[in-house]
Amino acid sequence: MNGPLVRLRDVHKSYRRGAQLVPVLAGIGFDIAEGEFLALMGPSGSGKSTLLNLIAGIDRADSGELAVAGENIMALDEAALADWRARNIGFIFQFYNLMPVLDARENVELPLLLTALSGRERRQRAEFALAMVGLADRMDHKPAELSGGQQQRVAIARALVTDPTLIVADEPTGDLDRESAEAVLKLLQRLNREVGKTIVMVTHDQRAAEAAHAIMHLEKGELRGKLSGPLPETMSACEAGRDR
Repeated sequence: MNGPLVRLRDVHKSYRRGAQLVPVLAGIGFDIAEGEFLALMGPSGSGKSTLLNLIAGIDRADSGELAVAGENIMALDEAALADWRARNIGFIFQFYNLMPVLDARENVELPLLLTALSGRERRQRAEFALAMVGLADRMDHKPAELSGGQQQRVAIARALVTDPTLIVADEPTGDLDRESAEAVLKLLQRLNREVGKTIVMVTHDQRAAEAAHAIMHLEKGELRGKLSGPLPETMSACEAGRDR
């Protein structure tokens, strides 16, 4: 695509606490290139999770410009925004958010229930996504039968199954031991480098942030700096989708 995948210009966000208006983001502006793996860091209350939610279309900015894949998501009504999220965003959460009564394959299938795919097609896609994250032999296991690292890999497969434009991860290693966290970070790096997925990850862990090739720091709702390395040499997300 021409231009950045994500474009923010002078974005502001506040929340109301009683009669008081509390500013969270103040004039944020930056671009995220297609194929970038960006880590958002900052102290608690710095606005990093709020920023992630704005980019993902979970929350709305008060003012400014915010476009993802050429779509001005601030102009979408709630129904259109929900449809846009389903088609474009893959979510990875700190606490997995898996349904305990469903097995791994059924959990991964959940986002596909909103599509027109047949049951057979949904099953095939879920199995493919689980194979991508190394869980082909755990498809019939329920979350309680999986380790924390395996549950997070199921959550990553669920984020991948719709072939999203953008993957957003909110503290994806925050509830994992070091070994499991490193395995999840290596998986995210592989998805970025080999499949071309664009990833935006919120983390408080410097070791986790170093898995990305760009680190952005927020403090008191303002951008304090961005350290960037080169984008990985990989196929574009569109090319990866066609090859699959």
